[in-house]
Amino acid sequence: MGGRPITCLNLVNFPDGQLPPEELHKIIEGALDKITESGAVLAGGHTVEDSEPKFGLSVTGVVHPKKIWRNVGARPGDALILTKPIGTGVIFNANLKGKVSDEAFDSCINTVISLNKSAAEVFANFEIHAATDITGFGLAGHGLEMAQGSESSLHLDLNSVPVMEEAYQMYEAGITTGVNKHNRKKTIPHIRFEDSAIESKREILFDPQTSGGLFVALPAEQAKEALEQLISTGISDSAIVGYAKEPDPEMQIIVS
Repeated sequence: MGGRPITCLNLVNFPDGQLPPEELHKIIEGALDKITESGAVLAGGHTVEDSEPKFGLSVTGVVHPKKIWRNVGARPGDALILTKPIGTGVIFNANLKGKVSDEAFDSCINTVISLNKSAAEVFANFEIHAATDITGFGLAGHGLEMAQGSESSLHLDLNSVPVMEEAYQMYEAGITTGVNKHNRKKTIPHIRFEDSAIESKREILFDPQTSGGLFVALPAEQAKEALEQLISTGISDSAIVGYAKEPDPEMQIIVS
């Protein structure tokens, strides 16, 4: 991570004759809007007929070899910052079931369509020891990857983690995702929950994210200024969610 996108190629699978071409046009237009916002250009693409629609981008960019951010390398004493709230997985599923409010769903969509470009530009002013984006493995999964590749354990404050509106309520109502079980199985052997971590809130850590925020480790003395810059830039949900500490002999992540 830490690079700048230059060119993009559309990769499209689309069911010819089953959906109107206008739907494909909307997908391409939406992607082009975000490509332009990122500062890159659309160089072309490929379209394949398929039974269901799929879309992605192949992105080429540049990064200074001494300024690459890897998802490992957190050091004891680092602060951990998360730039977007989590909960997209359960909100999307709840919306399919008609359980979530329009307001909560709209707020989720606004978060998903926000690029991490501005957050990355802010972090470029600081000493980033490790960085990743939170996607399908959830905060627990991506946090575990960071911890296992670092000489430290990650200590998360569950109450400090930004969470999407109504996400907790959906889990309490029994709604979940098909990925939660997989994420929990892979990570739970490496996580210790302290008594202070409310049990009903723990499932959010396994929630798979779509277009999640950045999760970074940086020197604790730089965290307050970084957070202030993020918030002043409009990334208002950013929060310090914990700290990296000395390695734990048994657990890579400790949640309080």
